[in-house]
Amino acid sequence: QFQNAMVLPKYNMNANEILYCTRGQARIQVVNDNGQNVLDQQVQKGQLVVIPQGFAYVVQSQNNFEWISFKTNANAMISTLAGRTSALRALPLEVLTNAYQISLEEARRIKFNTLETTLTHARSGQQQLIDQIVEA
Repeated sequence: QFQNAMVLPKYNMNANEILYCTRGQARIQVVNDNGQNVLDQQVQKGQLVVIPQGFAYVVQSQNNFEWISFKTNANAMISTLAGRTSALRALPLEVLTNAYQISLEEARRIKFNTLETTLTHARSGQQQLIDQIVEA
């Protein structure tokens, strides 16, 4: 229930997901498995969003956002795209700089500045880096 709390970019490897907003408002961004933006909108109480398997998404709370989530697989697995458990954390800095066409310093920030695993507080400039990861 924090203002500007953010669910770090992730995707479901083996399940579709339905997010249902029970309170507040948030911005949800979803990209398909080709990295194309398929959703970027505000959601509020009573709305739901269906996120297909393999589509990456990020959620940023804007007004005490709360939700429940349903997955189509009882053993659903997620893969994080940022934070200390992400696949990006395991990649060499040079791979990140070349893949995303970013500086070495930006690659370091992507790899090491987010210690959380799935939820964080959006800091200045972090949304831009998250957008870059999701769009790549």
